[in-house]
Amino acid sequence: MIANQLLPPHNFEAEMALLGAVLANNLACERVAEFLRPEHFADDRHGTIYAAIGDMIDNGQVADPVTLHARFATEGSLEEIGGSTYIARLAAAAVSIVNVTDYGRTVFDLYQRRQLLVVADNIRAAVHDNAADYAPAGDVIQKAEQDLHDLAERGAVGGAPTLLATVNKAVLDSAQAAHRNPGALAGLPTGLADLDAKMGGLAPSDLIVVAARPSMGKSALAGTIARNAARDLAASDGGGAVVLFSLEMSDVQFGMRLAADRAGLPSERIRRGDLTAGEFDRFIDATRATDALPLYIDDTPGITVAAIRGRARQLKRTRGLRLIIIDYLQLIQPGRRTENRVQEISDMTRGLKILAKELELPVIALSQLSRAVEQRENRRPQLSDLRESGAIEQDADIVLFLYREEYYLEKARPVRKPGETDADLDAREAKWQTSLNRVRNIAEIIIGKQRHGPTGIVRALYSPATTVFDNLAHGPTAADGGNPVKVL
Repeated sequence: MIANQLLPPHNFEAEMALLGAVLANNLACERVAEFLRPEHFADDRHGTIYAAIGDMIDNGQVADPVTLHARFATEGSLEEIGGSTYIARLAAAAVSIVNVTDYGRTVFDLYQRRQLLVVADNIRAAVHDNAADYAPAGDVIQKAEQDLHDLAERGAVGGAPTLLATVNKAVLDSAQAAHRNPGALAGLPTGLADLDAKMGGLAPSDLIVVAARPSMGKSALAGTIARNAARDLAASDGGGAVVLFSLEMSDVQFGMRLAADRAGLPSERIRRGDLTAGEFDRFIDATRATDALPLYIDDTPGITVAAIRGRARQLKRTRGLRLIIIDYLQLIQPGRRTENRVQEISDMTRGLKILAKELELPVIALSQLSRAVEQRENRRPQLSDLRESGAIEQDADIVLFLYREEYYLEKARPVRKPGETDADLDAREAKWQTSLNRVRNIAEIIIGKQRHGPTGIVRALYSPATTVFDNLAHGPTAADGGNPVKVL
């Protein structure tokens, strides 16, 4: 009894019966081929035979005891799988094709149980590791969680193909819902009206990449969207939450930005303590007002996609997570080290896209642009400016670029040329000032790619002092090039 308890979980009889059924009727293989693999068999011989049967069927051959015997005899490996006698035993153990799926599930379930023992052994070994460079408990937990998730994913069986008529019913339901409520967003709002109009909001399962050069306002846009989406969720009947993985700023820094925005105060003055008593009271009220937002901030440095996935799953389960924002892509720790940075980024973007699809929610990932954009006369970003652009562009459903001409114009203030008169310099400065005033506090959000919608440019109000994006007025003031007016 004790010896049996020490054996890994297995059922050789079920494996033999399944193989016998497939040899008797090759159609039985179709019932288990979707989820059962050769490595799932406890007896290596059975895995080898199952692989050979599958290969023969794929090649249009009949797999029965006679042809299987001939195949292994030709390969010189007949004795390794038990010889003619064992093939005959398998044929005699055949069950009805009706029971094949149940037997296949039994074989697979026992495989998973054996793998669970492997995960448990790895945890035990890591916990008892007394080496000087032993892994912290948190790393052991994260690795175990990832191993368990991978094991569960390998056991997931995809659904059967869906008849178009069934798909069309879902299509009509979606179209009718939109028709009853014209103008409503299909996804979460960003809070920027023109951007929402172009994108229809943040749609579930989309990977959205926001890319820009430094100082363009990537983190500010992420904070604005996080705040607006969380505010919308707090006011909705369905509820839900937003999580922002801040790999660059601490949670306190990010929280200060949100409160400074609500209070209408420059965050740098708050950090310096340069506030009047009235302003400080206003800042306290703004901080308390954001307490009600269902917004979570994770500032773990060097986090991996696997860790993001694990924490997002937990929030989805416990808080109804609706949006993930990552600031920013290049600071994510690669799950595996390679000599090719492009491959590392490809693994990350693919992992984030899978996460968006798995949890059925939008994932926004910020990304740096290459310095090539600075070398052009027209510095508006384009898809080729993405670092490791092939992977990012391929996996992203939407790519947004941020561009602020004000940033570049401020650096281009005219300086006196040799022999230039004061009048000439004043004239150039006046022209420069006019150009600067025309674009002051204006940011362009360039939709460089949208898988299911149009591309184009959306203009928004951006305040460098409070690091917040907002809507532009659509009226004579903005159209004439004057200072934009905030839409209240």
